[in-house]
Amino acid sequence: MVEKGKTPMLDELERGPWPSFVREIKRAGRKKEAPNDLLKQLELSYKDKVTHWKHGGVVGVRGYGGGVIGRYSDSPEEFPNIAAFHTFRVNQPSGWFYTTKALRQICDIWERFGSGLTNFHGSTGDLILLGAPSENIQPCFDALTEEAGFDLGGSASVLRTPSACVGPARCEYACIDTLDLCNDITHTFQDYIHRPHWGYKFKIKISGCPNDCVAAIARADLPIVGTWRGALRIDQDAVREYVNNGFDIENEVVRQCPTEALEWDANLKELRLRAEECVRCMHCINMMPKALRPGVEKGATILIGGKAPLVKGARLGWVLIPFMKLEPPYTELKDLLERIWDWWDEHAMTRERVAELIERLGMAKFLKAIGIEPCPEMVWQPRTNAFIF
Repeated sequence: MVEKGKTPMLDELERGPWPSFVREIKRAGRKKEAPNDLLKQLELSYKDKVTHWKHGGVVGVRGYGGGVIGRYSDSPEEFPNIAAFHTFRVNQPSGWFYTTKALRQICDIWERFGSGLTNFHGSTGDLILLGAPSENIQPCFDALTEEAGFDLGGSASVLRTPSACVGPARCEYACIDTLDLCNDITHTFQDYIHRPHWGYKFKIKISGCPNDCVAAIARADLPIVGTWRGALRIDQDAVREYVNNGFDIENEVVRQCPTEALEWDANLKELRLRAEECVRCMHCINMMPKALRPGVEKGATILIGGKAPLVKGARLGWVLIPFMKLEPPYTELKDLLERIWDWWDEHAMTRERVAELIERLGMAKFLKAIGIEPCPEMVWQPRTNAFIF
């Protein structure tokens, strides 16, 4: 264990009633030495105000070009137990549903081959196993696949592991079967996940409704967001029950509607909807779930171009296809993905995400290349000059 007083800055992060990652790493250090060196190096990073990790790239296992992220300390003499501290991305089940048996198997394997530190889950969606020496990478991979039945997720310039919300398993708002779609895409495009094909990464995230609980619009190159076509369903008796129980429908719902699609008739005690104005933001449904429900004809909106800042700034995905039915075997979606990847692969520069390529070459060229007609929902941002068309 780390001697008391050796990491004064990290010790500050243990103060207070909230959970502390420092406390958890110290617990792991009772069994393994790697977590203790990890804390010492982190303390040094806080002191020097620079990271002491070198860029490690990707460390491969047989047959795979992605899935294990290389991590190397820049001070291996000082911290020998984390000289190589590689990270496994383990492909999670759809919706992050595990059995206790599966979790115990993974943890037992990680105790044998790694530091014992985990991250449930990384921002890509995978189960993260933090810190294995180079000589343990192949045997750890073999144990994960053969003993526990898990596969590696994506890392490097590949299709990153698709992820999805819990969808119809636990949410009444789900407009698509996110779990089946995520599983299907993962198996269909397995080769793209494991072996780098492109100049940079591509992410797919699937949300069952416009609440977007996996933040697909902000984080995925291809966000898939469940939605409906037509009017949302209103149970007027249930609306009146809300109002009679003191719910301020005017201020909490009607005035919060971003497109003013709702109107409350106080005389008739009726909530009216202008369906053509509704943008399906879900606010009214979230506020009155007993009274309002998504419409009957369900499907998904397909967006393009969400990403975090790296080479260029952050991008939110914008609409590519306003409504797709998305029923098995999802042929329309898969064909669309192949056309997007072909165009991106042919024209993108190294480390250029699809959003940046579209911005550089123009949406018109992109749509023509993938064979989609422009439509009003594709507007990226409102124009600011009324005299420019």
